[in-house]
Amino acid sequence: MPAKSPRGCADEHDAPGRTLGCQEDEMGQVVMDRGAGNVTGSGPGANGHAATKIRSYAPATGELLGEVKVTSADEVKRAVERARRAQEAWGALPVEERCERVLRFRDAIVDRADEIVDLLVRECGKPRHEALLHEVMVAADLATFFAKAAPRVLAPHEVKLHMFKHRRSFIHYKPRGVVAVISPWNYPFQLPLRDAIIALLAGNAVVIKPSEVTPLIAQKAKEVWDSAGLPEDLLQIVPGYGPTGAALIEAQPDFVILTGSVATGRRVAAACGERLIPCVMELGGKAPLIACADADVERTARAIVFGGFSNAGQVCVSVERVYAHREVHDKLVDRVVELTKELRQGDPSAEFVDVGAIIFPHQIDVAEKHIADAVQKGAAVRAGGKRREGPGQFFEPTVIDGCNHQMTVMTEEIFGPIVPFMRVSTEEEALRLANDSHLGLNAYVFSRDRDHATRLAERVEAGSVLVNDVLTNGGTPDTPFGGIKASGFGRAMGEEGLREMCNIKHVSVERVGMGSKDPLWYPYTAQSYGWFRKGLRALFSGGGLLQRIGEIL
Repeated sequence: MPAKSPRGCADEHDAPGRTLGCQEDEMGQVVMDRGAGNVTGSGPGANGHAATKIRSYAPATGELLGEVKVTSADEVKRAVERARRAQEAWGALPVEERCERVLRFRDAIVDRADEIVDLLVRECGKPRHEALLHEVMVAADLATFFAKAAPRVLAPHEVKLHMFKHRRSFIHYKPRGVVAVISPWNYPFQLPLRDAIIALLAGNAVVIKPSEVTPLIAQKAKEVWDSAGLPEDLLQIVPGYGPTGAALIEAQPDFVILTGSVATGRRVAAACGERLIPCVMELGGKAPLIACADADVERTARAIVFGGFSNAGQVCVSVERVYAHREVHDKLVDRVVELTKELRQGDPSAEFVDVGAIIFPHQIDVAEKHIADAVQKGAAVRAGGKRREGPGQFFEPTVIDGCNHQMTVMTEEIFGPIVPFMRVSTEEEALRLANDSHLGLNAYVFSRDRDHATRLAERVEAGSVLVNDVLTNGGTPDTPFGGIKASGFGRAMGEEGLREMCNIKHVSVERVGMGSKDPLWYPYTAQSYGWFRKGLRALFSGGGLLQRIGEIL
């Protein structure tokens, strides 16, 4: 009989599902081995031993899929050192050549798409369509887009100076060096590769610390990279628990990108701050959906169902709360309930289903607590609401009506297949409630009047707002992705995300020779001060000479 596991862990997170696995936090305390349920490593655990391996189990069946060796602190340090040496040659290549080589990796991903999808289905329990479209295709598209864009985006460019017209200034984008990518378990293929591909195109080396919940996917990505004939030390994987992530920061990379919980983000950002390592934090989300009085009920309902239950709700940009105008509330809830009850849930490795398993079992406990709190305070479960009987880690797609901000389901990140509804009297009320959150990653507005919806979207406090659509910006490499408030800082994707991987260097050269003596240099005299005082008035009073010179030049 195959080994089975409930994938149990002994931790809780302020933003469930956005962690880097089962550790108490990424800087490491005590973790649980998901196979035997025995306390192992972040230092001395209950049995006095450090974890030496990670066992990966299929969440849909509980079967043991494989084991991965935990990377020690010394091995992490050596990996960063090797990456630094490999980066020197890689960073010296013209950006066009780097792009050509990364496209070889893209081609290898496409060629081996079936085996990648199969592993994603088994290790994550996600439907085959989502493994293909949301993981493999997103990674391939991102590599293609940035390989085309990088030569233009990273090209040096001149800045026209407004005052010192005798000089010329140029901006250059230089690789940072070694980029550490600390990634989560909900999208274990495309999320780390999203950051890795952009970093590589910018001329960096990359060391990825994957979630211990899904370690085999990261190993597969590395296998595909090596098979494309690319430098092995340029992209490395360091599997492990919290201490491995801590060791990666200790190894002093030049840049850190974390996708994780708010609590983990605070700890990692603090560790980076102590070492003056620049970083990007993509943390939790609590995406509101505002359904205006004139919303198309059918489209909005289908968007809510897809946006709330895709990847079994384990998405940082999931529809996690709906504010429905009283004019459409009842019809919208009824239609969402009908569509939810039509969803097929089951083992995606055995059949085509719409909703798969819960990757990390702690999320089932979180879902049950949210539902119990909402029901106790007066909400009604209209669909789902409980664990699915039988083998595997499944929770029914759930719709809750009659919710308000006294309930945790409306104020805390769920990261599971639950969509709560709240009736509002006006769109202004919906906007106020949508902004009443410590998180601000994504948001959605639905209305037949696109101009009106756009104006409303501009007032929502979030890093991204979609009008009459859900989730798609997570796979749109053209635009920056990231949050505000406690959802983090910095951006992935877009031109901003590519340049974020670079050190910005300013080079200034003279346009004309100034001779051996500069009037701004020593010595300071009363006469030169008088000239400068007159120059102040000439340049700036009433628009002055400076404005006229600028208009001419």
